[in-house]
Order: sequence, then C-alpha cells, then structure tokens
Amino acid sequence: MSELPDRVLVLGLARSGRAAALALARRGATVVAVDRSTELDVSELAKAGIELRLGLESVRLLEGAGLLVKSPGVPSSSPLVQAARKRRIPVWSEVELASRLFSNPLLGVTGTNGKTTTTELLGAIFRAAGRKVEVAGNVGRAICDLDGELDPESWIVCELSSFQLEDIERLRLHVAVLLNVEPDHLDRHGSLEAYRDAKLRIFENQLEDDVAVVPRGFGEVPGRGRRVEFEASDPLPAEPLIPGEHNRENAAAATQAAQAAGIGEEAIAEALRTFPGVPHRLEPIAEVAGVRYLNDSKATNTAAARRAIASFSEPLHIILGGRGKGESYDDLAEELRSRAARAYLIGETAEEVAAALERAGVAFERSGTLKQAVATAAGKAKPGEVVLLAPACASFDQFENFEQRGDAFRGLVAELERSR
Repeated sequence: MSELPDRVLVLGLARSGRAAALALARRGATVVAVDRSTELDVSELAKAGIELRLGLESVRLLEGAGLLVKSPGVPSSSPLVQAARKRRIPVWSEVELASRLFSNPLLGVTGTNGKTTTTELLGAIFRAAGRKVEVAGNVGRAICDLDGELDPESWIVCELSSFQLEDIERLRLHVAVLLNVEPDHLDRHGSLEAYRDAKLRIFENQLEDDVAVVPRGFGEVPGRGRRVEFEASDPLPAEPLIPGEHNRENAAAATQAAQAAGIGEEAIAEALRTFPGVPHRLEPIAEVAGVRYLNDSKATNTAAARRAIASFSEPLHIILGGRGKGESYDDLAEELRSRAARAYLIGETAEEVAAALERAGVAFERSGTLKQAVATAAGKAKPGEVVLLAPACASFDQFENFEQRGDAFRGLVAELERSR
C-alpha cells in the first residue's frame, strides 16, 4: 500500500507480531523484526527476507524507520516505543495495520469479560446466516494472518483487547461492541480510568452509519456511531445453550451486533440454540464419582471468577491463584462466603488470596500447584458438588498462558477418571 513506509520495525514476535511482519514483507516493505528473546523459532520470518534482531532493543534500530508496529504484549513504557514516539514515528498495533491492509467490514468486540465467547458466537451466527466471515484478533488467529486468503466479501469479526486498542489511529469498526468494563490489567494500565479509556477507543472512529453496542445505562462513548443497548434480561430469538446469566448477557450483545450487521432472527436463533461455548470458559470436563469438574481457566481476573461462581447453586470447591493483576480479592472472597465449600490456592498470589478469604471466613488450604489442588479437591468434594478452576489471576507464574493451565486441569481430571 502506498501509505506504508519503506522501512517498518515490528516489536514483539508472538502471534500478532509475526503475522504483521509477514504481511508487510509481502507488500515489499523492509521489515526489521525485534524481540527480547533469543530462543524464538523465526525461520519463517527469515525465509521471507525479514531482518531479525533478537535479544536487542536498541533505539538505533529506529534509524530510517517510518513506522513501529507493536505487539500487544509490549507495554507502552518500552524504551523503543518511547523513543519512537519522541521521534514522531507512528506506533500502531497489528489490528491498526490490518485495518489499513484490508477493506473488509469489521465487527469488533471488547470488554473485560466475555470477549471470546461473544466473538465466537457472532462467528457462529454469521455462518448460520450463510454469510462469509472470519473470526480473528485476540482470539485464534491474528487479523494479519488472513492476508492472502481473505475473501473480499467476508466480514471480519475480531476480539479486541485493551492492549490492541491503545495503539490504534484510524481503526474503524462498522459494528463495535463493548460488553463490560471491570478492573483488569491494572498492573499494565495503571488505573481503572486508563484501562476504561483504552477500551472505549473501539468507538472513536465510528461514523453515523456505524453501530455502537453498549450495556444498557452505560455512559457516553466516543465516536458518531448509532447507539444500541443490551442487557441480560433482553428478549432473545432463542435461549442460549451455554449456561450462566453472564452468557445470556453475551448472547444479548451478540444479537444486537448481528442485527446491526443485517442478520435476521432465524439465523441468530439457530446459533444461540446450538453454540456450545469455547474451551476454558466454564467448560464441562467430566463427572467423576458424582462430582462435576469445570474449567474456567480464562477467568484471569476477579470479575470473571465471580461471574463463573454465580453460575452454580451447588457447593463449590474452587481453585484460585496465579499471577496477580493489582486487584483486591475481598469482593471475590465475600462472593464465596456462602457458596464455597473450600478454596484451594496456587501460585504467586496464594498468600494475598488467603488473607482475603480468611477475612471473609471462607475455608481454604494452600495447595501450591494445580496438580496438588485437583488431588486435594477430589478427595474432599462430595457427590453433587462442583470442582471449579476459576483462578481470578493470570497464569504466567506457572504456565505459558491460560490455555496451557486449562489443558493441564483437563489432563489432571482425566487421570482421576482413569484411576476410578
């Protein structure tokens, strides 16, 4: 594209950074790919003629660069990012880049909790309507990964995190959805206000013929999109298959967004009745000796864990802990006061969570590891009760990501089944 500079720096070579670097290289840009790690497999990037700088983030790399594309995991406080801004070099997220590369209509979903479920549900609704659609962004594939295989008539339904939205410039969503804003990533953003501002950027470039989908009663949002509202009690074309009040709220948001994209009630109803949910989000794993085991490893903040807890009336044996995000655990502990039979604490935040549970009078024990937590919970849970992994914390202290943590839980439950 003519608007792209000749030399582009891509900082951070996880999923979205790799996709951005390859898309830029296909368009003839000179791409310098940078990452702190020296242990990445970058053979695909090297094969594409991309200049690699691993283990090095020198500001000298900015010489001659007309653009820096920043991966979501790279904070704005990075010296290379700060130096780029000081030199007035544009800093884009991968989704900003994708919005310049593709002319397809975009439907974006953001919020603290429920993003992935709502995004995947919308993909199912589009498919039920026979509409061409790609689901990408913070879920599954990076948007730039669609380069070279994207049908010009396809909609792109994309999950957008605050980390992606903080580095947009002209990204415009034909339909933009905000599910909720609750404390999360305060360790990165510094305050709830800054986090909220990043989320609300999803609306800022909308025009009058675009649609902004927001929770009923939510305050003003930027942009000029036509506002539509939703809440969990809205009448729906069909009741969703996936359980929980929060998932009915997600379904209400998806319904409004789908209607804004011109999809009729029949297709929406079919998807609501058949969509089974996504892995690691209140995912039923097994019933062993009359005890149900559920994996909500994606509950990486206290608000998400509280939503999971509210989905059950049975006594809960809940596994909590991991790497904290600067949140208080007191409200979570109060939520568990009348619901939890016992909590099992793992990871870096175990002592902090223990203090909150102790104040609330919730029974708990320090398990240390997920393996020990599952084993202990299995020994204490009675038939008719639930063992729930809803950690309320990030996974990076003991696992690579929440998916690996959920997969480990799934494997541990499978071992219990085999031993019975």
